[in-house]
Amino acid sequence: MSRLHLIFIFCIGFSLQGNTQQKLKKIIAFADEQYEKGDYYYALSYYKQALEKDSNSIELLWKYAETLRAYKDYSKAENYYAKVYAREQTKIYPNSLLNLALMQKQNGRYEQALKTFKLSAKKLEKKKNSSFYKKSLREIESCAWAIKNLLDSLDFRPLIHLPETVNTYDAEFGHTIRDNRLVFSALKADSSNKEEEVYDPAYRTKLYYSERNELGEFQKSKMNTDLFHADLSYGNGSYSLDGTKYYFSICEDDGFKYSCKIMVAQKKDSAWSLTDTLGKEINVIGANTTMPFFTKINGNQVLLFSSDRKGGMGGMDIWYSESIDGISFKNASNISTLNSVENEVTPFYDTTKNRLFFSSTWHDGFGGYDVHFSNHIDGLFSSPLNAGNPINSSANDLYYFIHNDSIYVSSNKKGGYYSKNPTCCSDIYAFYPIAELISQEEIIDTIVLEEKIETLLPVTLYFRNDEPDARTLKTTTQQTYLETYEKYVENYPFYKKELIKGISMEQAEHDLNALSGFFENNVDFGAVMLDSLKSILLKELSEGSKIELSIKGYASPIANTAYNVNLTKRRISSLINYFKTVDDGEFQPYLSKNNASLSFVYFPFGEYVADQTISDNAVVQNESVFSKAAGMERRIQIKHISIDRDKSIMPLKSEEMVKNLGSKKSGVILTSSFLVTNSSSEKVAITLTENTSIKKVTSEKLYLLPNESTTVTLNFDTKGMIGHQSISFTVNVKDYSSGLTLYTNCELE
Repeated sequence: MSRLHLIFIFCIGFSLQGNTQQKLKKIIAFADEQYEKGDYYYALSYYKQALEKDSNSIELLWKYAETLRAYKDYSKAENYYAKVYAREQTKIYPNSLLNLALMQKQNGRYEQALKTFKLSAKKLEKKKNSSFYKKSLREIESCAWAIKNLLDSLDFRPLIHLPETVNTYDAEFGHTIRDNRLVFSALKADSSNKEEEVYDPAYRTKLYYSERNELGEFQKSKMNTDLFHADLSYGNGSYSLDGTKYYFSICEDDGFKYSCKIMVAQKKDSAWSLTDTLGKEINVIGANTTMPFFTKINGNQVLLFSSDRKGGMGGMDIWYSESIDGISFKNASNISTLNSVENEVTPFYDTTKNRLFFSSTWHDGFGGYDVHFSNHIDGLFSSPLNAGNPINSSANDLYYFIHNDSIYVSSNKKGGYYSKNPTCCSDIYAFYPIAELISQEEIIDTIVLEEKIETLLPVTLYFRNDEPDARTLKTTTQQTYLETYEKYVENYPFYKKELIKGISMEQAEHDLNALSGFFENNVDFGAVMLDSLKSILLKELSEGSKIELSIKGYASPIANTAYNVNLTKRRISSLINYFKTVDDGEFQPYLSKNNASLSFVYFPFGEYVADQTISDNAVVQNESVFSKAAGMERRIQIKHISIDRDKSIMPLKSEEMVKNLGSKKSGVILTSSFLVTNSSSEKVAITLTENTSIKKVTSEKLYLLPNESTTVTLNFDTKGMIGHQSISFTVNVKDYSSGLTLYTNCELE
């Protein structure tokens, strides 16, 4: 073969290879463009084409894994992150192990995820200030929490997947139920169907509603045509308290990435008309502001929302703003106790329990976004707690809300409708209560009051060093426990600052994590438990019971023993003051010196039983004052509660004590029924002893749980009776001295 011919073949081969590389670059560039737009499905198809041409490219494998994660295909994403890490060992992509662990977690593989998170943290030890290292540490704690708190599927009822009249093969997000309508938003395109997923510029979020029929069944959903724009996405939504205004998000998109602001519409006749964009107090220029929820907190009408505006903790935060007139609002405030360096979204406030629900990617959880809640106590929000199974899953769980006694949440967990990716799209799920029927022969085991209290005890309350009334020898104080708690929480930033003085960075990080956990799991939790106990005690006192609380007080060993005993007495005194003042003095009638129904027995131990390994060095205060170990000793505990119930107060109640049957014919058997309710906190046994040949009394149930009702029926023979008659009978309760007497009146002709 001639040299010229060989050169010609080489040139053709080189040209073909060059063309292939150029084509590959164009495919990757186009895929990159779709990824930046947020069109992950389209990007995946082109990255896949590129991988078919170059399956060894670490960069391509990484892009494919990242896109699978964004597309929420957790199973495939885990597989491709594993391939990336196997090839580069975090040398090219320092977060490859972290992302692998996150996908393992979202696939519910918590044990493996925990190991991978630990390895990720070890790999990133030299970059302790990086967000990847901090996220790895946070997820180690979160994953350990998930393993500990994951319930077996047999231990809870699964959520109900709403029907196809609501859920579709697209994405649905529930918002509220009002006027017997489920209001939700959905991401839909006119050209999509069950077999394909279409992503085009017409793919918008729109507002929908589904009516409920007489049986409570959701009917075929309809789009809200009053609030619609072809070029914008309309989503989220919350009504004003009177239902005349509707707050929602309007979002523009750069490709498929949203930038939102909150709007308000007003109802005119039966239609909604767009009123205006909310002002700069809510919608800050350049910020993404969305997910409004209008509610009442502490008597004030408030708008809760999520935003990445400046002044937050990082990412999307929960903010609130007090309403002036429903259109204008006061300056917004960040709810810092809930927010994190990542995202907190979809706020919902339960006014019956004074509890704020939201979803977060940072706090302890089972998956990506988990639903959490924070109790609102005397103007403060407590540290968040996870809502648990079955509300949360290993996927993303968002838009939690309550309607009457039912719970709704939106999730992309497995089990929803989908065409290709089983975790691509969110559907709406519900948790409905089960009505239990109890026959009169059954004696149902139940948690009586003492058992409820046992689940709360001991209630442990924590205090700042030398508070209340520092540097005194007083044995009582004018402060209440809640006042000391609020000051303690306010001083948390100061405690963090003082804790890390003069110690290594590694030790500081360890001690700060411990202090954070102490405030969340001990200080805040104690205040929540006291609030729960308070409600139980008040109900019992109102029924005539006498209650005695046994309280033990402790102190850290930094001061001398005699001083610490007096200090613990002041702390116990602050708890007694709490009961005197809480809820506008509702406990005052039960604290009378002459005839107290609520009394206290206290045991001020001071430092006698404190952990003697804790530093008592007043100079090294990061150990003796500001550490978690020292904080754990500064406490009082409600250890025991004794209850003496008044058996003279009849626990049965009936709203209708007298039945008037009007004119009736003599000689027939007449019937009258009464609804009787157990208003006590104990299970009671009903006795019926007045049955005779002409009068018979029956009850549907012979045992009543607390707040349970039964129908008591009187049948009496009027043979031989004439004129006005009043027939009475008494329902008695075992161990009670009196009974409930009910009357039936009639005129016999």
